[in-house]
Amino acid sequence: MPFRSGAQCMMGPITSSDTIWFEQPLNERVRTYLRLEFLFKRLRHHRADASYWGRRAAVGALLDIFLLLGRSDLKGDITKELGEQHAHLRRLEAQPGVNDDRLSDVLQRIDQAVLAIQGLSSQFAGAALRNNDFLVSIANRIAIPGGTTGFDLPNFELWLRRPLEESECDLNAWCSDIGAFERAIELDLDLIRASADPKSVMAREGIHVQSLEGPRQMLRIGVPADCRAHPEISAGKHRFTVRFMETRETSSRSHQVRTDVEFQLACCGIG
Repeated sequence: MPFRSGAQCMMGPITSSDTIWFEQPLNERVRTYLRLEFLFKRLRHHRADASYWGRRAAVGALLDIFLLLGRSDLKGDITKELGEQHAHLRRLEAQPGVNDDRLSDVLQRIDQAVLAIQGLSSQFAGAALRNNDFLVSIANRIAIPGGTTGFDLPNFELWLRRPLEESECDLNAWCSDIGAFERAIELDLDLIRASADPKSVMAREGIHVQSLEGPRQMLRIGVPADCRAHPEISAGKHRFTVRFMETRETSSRSHQVRTDVEFQLACCGIG
């Protein structure tokens, strides 16, 4: 319980230099959020690189974000999801041992995130592309291997070689609206991750099967950084299976390990 006094679970994924965390979404909504979180991180990383190649990669990440944001009603989805989180946390207020200050802070962050999302049009991402011929020209070529070279897109090549302050001004304008989605999705995923504390589990002969108790949105599997096996996770509505696979060489197929593997498991979800 992340809001109990003295609890160790904090907002955001658990990070450790000696643990690698694998996350498995249990519904399509969380799957999309995890993909967007990955793309937001990729965009931030490339924007920190002011080089020609950094700006080129940043535009590519931004177009991927626009494409994913434009596929469904994410505005309605994230608003509903945060509303459910808010209602769940409200029910914790009367429970003993709850950190009232921390709970109040998170509830305020949810309110702020919802207000920011509600201020955007439902299809802003699609409109951002449709109304920008420059970005459309890049989006139409970027899936082609080598399709954004200078002879294919001379206007993009010229933009990449403009002074940094000019391209940064454009990137700031293009990224202005996605910030609200980034903060909302980051908050929602943080709350999902914080909903369950990891427990130590043993996969006998490399396999672990477990029933899902109640509604769950994400599985988190933590393995030691020096572990030579990786988890393959398959999940249904009522149970999930974790198989630990080993790849001795990158040119060979993975095989299930036949030894016991100890790992950390968190079954995350509100409700």
